[in-house]
Amino acid sequence: MLDDAAAELIGPRTPLASAVARAHSMDAEMTLSLISPAYAAAPGLGSPMVAQLIQFMPIVLVGVIFYFLLFRPQQQRQRQLKADLAALRRGDRIVTAGGIIGVVQKSRDDASEIEVEIASGVRVMVLRSTITTILSSASKPANDAAPVKK
Repeated sequence: MLDDAAAELIGPRTPLASAVARAHSMDAEMTLSLISPAYAAAPGLGSPMVAQLIQFMPIVLVGVIFYFLLFRPQQQRQRQLKADLAALRRGDRIVTAGGIIGVVQKSRDDASEIEVEIASGVRVMVLRSTITTILSSASKPANDAAPVKK
């Protein structure tokens, strides 16, 4: 167990010699036990770069899910509202950001302000950008059933 020089100095059967021998064997076992899992951890992966990419895959997956469930639908709603705002006409019912419901009375395509009637005889100027919802449009008929041809 011990090398010859240590055995001559300490003696082969002293408690100190057996403690030194145990320390050497435990150190060797510890080294082997720490190295073995490191080699066994990634047997098929060729490079550490691949392992890093695999670690970041859940983060990328969460980002993709957020994009398709949150950001993309919001962008589509904004595009639709922008198109609807450009097509505002007299008679459309709208809701402003402040929660005021009114009927469009005067609208010009190049103007950023719209005249809205919020009560009978009460008209206010509203910025086009503050309109959040178009409840009903005069350009879309309420009864869109096609007449029956005979």
